[in-house]
Amino acid sequence: MEFSLLNDEPVAGPGDDLLGTGRAARELARLLHDSRGATPLTLAVDAGWGMGKSSLMRLVDAELRTRPGVHTVWYNAWTSTGADALEGLIKSVLMRFDRRFLRRALGHVSGHGAFYGFARAALTLGLAPFGAAALVDRLWHALSVDARSRNAMRDALLRLTQDWAESAPYDTRRLLVVFVDDLDRCSEETVLAVCEAVKVYLDVPGLAFVIGCDRSALGPSGLLRDLSPAGSAFMEKIFQTSYRVPVPATAEVRAYVDRCAQRSGIQDLLGGHLAELIALRSARNPRRIKRLINGFGLECALNPVWESFSAEAVIRVLLLQQLYPDFYRVLLARDGADVHAAREFLRYRTARRVLSQPFARPEEGSWPAAVGCLLAYDLHAPEPDRPDDWGQLLARLEEQLPTGFPELALDPNFVRLIEELMALTEVDDLVGQLQRGTPQLAPDPVDGAAPEPGSAAVPGSGVSAAYPGMQVLWIDDHPERNTQFTERLQERGARVWTAVNRARAEQILDTTRIGLLVSDVQRGLDREAGLTDLGRWRESGRYTGPAVFFTSRTTPSREARAEALDAKVATSGTLLFRYAEEAYETSLA
Repeated sequence: MEFSLLNDEPVAGPGDDLLGTGRAARELARLLHDSRGATPLTLAVDAGWGMGKSSLMRLVDAELRTRPGVHTVWYNAWTSTGADALEGLIKSVLMRFDRRFLRRALGHVSGHGAFYGFARAALTLGLAPFGAAALVDRLWHALSVDARSRNAMRDALLRLTQDWAESAPYDTRRLLVVFVDDLDRCSEETVLAVCEAVKVYLDVPGLAFVIGCDRSALGPSGLLRDLSPAGSAFMEKIFQTSYRVPVPATAEVRAYVDRCAQRSGIQDLLGGHLAELIALRSARNPRRIKRLINGFGLECALNPVWESFSAEAVIRVLLLQQLYPDFYRVLLARDGADVHAAREFLRYRTARRVLSQPFARPEEGSWPAAVGCLLAYDLHAPEPDRPDDWGQLLARLEEQLPTGFPELALDPNFVRLIEELMALTEVDDLVGQLQRGTPQLAPDPVDGAAPEPGSAAVPGSGVSAAYPGMQVLWIDDHPERNTQFTERLQERGARVWTAVNRARAEQILDTTRIGLLVSDVQRGLDREAGLTDLGRWRESGRYTGPAVFFTSRTTPSREARAEALDAKVATSGTLLFRYAEEAYETSLA
């Protein structure tokens, strides 16, 4: 198999348009071209993450550049921070004008005597061969030197744009279309700075803006939720119109999957059924489809785990991994129930259907399955003549299940995906292999980051010592699962003691000043061993310091008990190391 990765870049031109976006691009380009007499105007290309905003905008750009008198410029808002975005966007627009118009604008600005500090520099313009970049810098300096200059900036930009637009050597006016991408990925300060540039300073005839963003992310319940009513009203005035990128039709997505598979070289592995599965389960999101195909190709080519399993199994696992990462982490956990999370979820869903409909006739086989699910968590079976108690029984069951199960039960795509996974005859072997080949919690990268100011370094390691000298007690009856995490703590300056049971942990607590206790929750058949031990030590005063329960499987019941014990729950390496740093900082206070 000759596999190659698909890039995640927007399409560069019509030849790369795999989803048939060209028709919409041509219509939008025509609209902008024919509306030059109505400028200034702002068009929002509105879509969620990965749905093709940038690709559509690139195709519109390509169409516009074939039309006489139309010029374009791109500005990626994500590359700027805060107030710098205002300067960056205005300078990007100015750079698109010919030097003679910039010289004329600069001379006009200084000639009116409004900017005394700049007059001497302006007199040298005729003697120095300034390039466009130098002229733009000088003009920006003149227009932004003080509040008085800022007030005159729009008039100066209006005059400059008008001179440029009316200088076309043909009957129609020139048009400059400014594409602003990734606005919804920026900070609130950057978004407001870009909008200020567009609406306050560049709202002049001859300019049209095409802004790619997810408008729901910029709404009152999104990134700009803290805006005042006046600020929200200002944001509404930014866009004259919006084009919502439609979700591709099923047939289009199916064809897109086939084209992507062919380009990556794995079309022979993705037969009709699997290509259909990717199309259906990816929410018809083009970027997500590319990532799934890249992941599939890499796993098949490089991961020996998959040699014994079907391509269908690989696809379904990757779908879980990418679409439902929290559940996937629970699926890999080995410290939870006696069945893996996919089987556990379907048992819970059956019990949920029975208990939430006490007056409905249960489906065949669902009543004993629901009873078995309840008994597995030491709960009593529902009493048929007391249906009013079934809701409370369901709530008690959900306290023992992984956090998120109730919400996932309402997601038909997730339910279908789990049902399809469980229909595979190889599912138990598959999950078992994944669990054996995966650490308890995948570590998050922390190496390679620059040391914080004032932090010490571990000699010879090159790693910032975030908690030098801190004594850590790690309790787990399977310490081999945590090796990479304990090593990471030691690299960052901690001294890690390990214990596999309560007795050994108490010996260490009695002889060592522990600064942080890290514990599993389930130990052997005791599902609450870690919680019980910490409760005993808190009550006796044996250990009163910071504590973290490190587990892939968290439940509402565990979270509540941990909080009552003044302990944290970490489900990722990022959280673990953050809590370790907090414990160290507390010890210094």
